[in-house]
Amino acid sequence: MDEPVFKLAHVSQQFGALTALSDLTLTIDLGERVALIGPSGAGKSTFLSLLNGTLMPSTGRVEVLGCDLSRLGPRKKRWVQRQVGTVYQQHHLVTNLTVVHNVNAGQLGRWSLAKAAWSLLWPQNIELAAQALAQVGMAEKLYARTDRLSGGEQQRVALARVLVQQPAAILADEPIASIDPARSHELMALLRDLTELAGKTLVVSLHDIEFAFQYCTRLLGLRQGALQFDLPPAQVTESMIDDLYHLAPNYPAPSL
Repeated sequence: MDEPVFKLAHVSQQFGALTALSDLTLTIDLGERVALIGPSGAGKSTFLSLLNGTLMPSTGRVEVLGCDLSRLGPRKKRWVQRQVGTVYQQHHLVTNLTVVHNVNAGQLGRWSLAKAAWSLLWPQNIELAAQALAQVGMAEKLYARTDRLSGGEQQRVALARVLVQQPAAILADEPIASIDPARSHELMALLRDLTELAGKTLVVSLHDIEFAFQYCTRLLGLRQGALQFDLPPAQVTESMIDDLYHLAPNYPAPSL
């Protein structure tokens, strides 16, 4: 792929008087694993919303796969947005349906209305859903009720839903914020392996920077909407992290 997956040119985002992001210019290429780090309110979720097209920038240009979403017609825009899968912290699953129905929601953008309606009665494209569940280690849960799964299992179902979408890039918004450390490592390793093996791009916002250093190849440090640094983990120093989070002199810095 010659074009970067994402390209931001002088992007700013305003919400009334609040500046969520300020004059960001950068590109993200196919196969990169990018972590967004920074304190609460830094603009990480806004950044992800711009990448998946659920939010249009106040100023500047966001391109996805070479296409400026603000200049596309509805049909072309939907096609481009299907190339970007998003894993949300709250999963957004329909818990009274079976797992296969929730996974198949990732295919709805490619289906006709009639096929989508029929799938509610008789699940379609089961092979693809089963393959995605096998990739996240849940092949045996295809017909399980989603509300009977643990929180960690539901998170894997949400990831399988993104995998059947077959996107070029996966975005993950604080995917480990509500799970224990062991499960957090499992999920981050799964995201790393799935994107690395398939040559997909991963952009993930993380509140725990140790996971960012361990599982990502590039760190974007955001504070108050401004980009403080854009570097590989080996080049990010403790003083940069201190400045990013404004740690007090006697506050123990996160280990790198």
